[in-house]
Amino acid sequence: MSEAAKGQSGSGKGSAGGRFLVIGLAGGIGSGKSAVARSFGRLGLVVLDSDEAAKAELDVAEVRDQIVAWWGAEILGADGRVDRRRVADIVFADKGELRRLEGLVHPRLRVGRERAIAEARREGRPGAVIDAPLLFEAGVDGECDEVVFVEASRGVRLERVQRSRGWSEDDFARREAVQWGLDEKRARCGWVIVNESASQELLDREVERVYAEMVRARGG
Repeated sequence: MSEAAKGQSGSGKGSAGGRFLVIGLAGGIGSGKSAVARSFGRLGLVVLDSDEAAKAELDVAEVRDQIVAWWGAEILGADGRVDRRRVADIVFADKGELRRLEGLVHPRLRVGRERAIAEARREGRPGAVIDAPLLFEAGVDGECDEVVFVEASRGVRLERVQRSRGWSEDDFARREAVQWGLDEKRARCGWVIVNESASQELLDREVERVYAEMVRARGG
């Protein structure tokens, strides 16, 4: 964890006088981490969506220019923006290219998270939840006080991404292949939330229960 991140994690006080908690979410693709993050958001935590932040970084001029220098102007779409599908085809076929892209984008994402957490603390929020696809792989867990594993069966996860993202089963498998195994992720998490249902209300209640236990465990 960077010195800035250390200063912004759970050692401080939230609006209710309790510890400010930085909670990371881990789990398989399509497990519903974003839905869990929204549930935490309803409890007052600021939600940091690393996937959306990474997409935004691709539109930053210096990032776009570096990507074009690596992979040529054909990486751009007709609108002049980086074509994320073409990027995915490159990085999920070559781990070396994936690492190179991560080396460009991840430090920028970390700075953004540190700024957002500092702002959340100034606002008196009780904490922040980090929804990052590569929480462990990118070392983002080192910025967290607690990590929650979001669990869902492979069939449910595949159906979700086919419906919401239009992915094929091959798309799903290629992306999973560059991530840690689910057993390894789960073993490194202190909490588990099962997210098999389509009911946001049920999920909200489960997240509220886990969060209350988490706060109590930390003396809040």
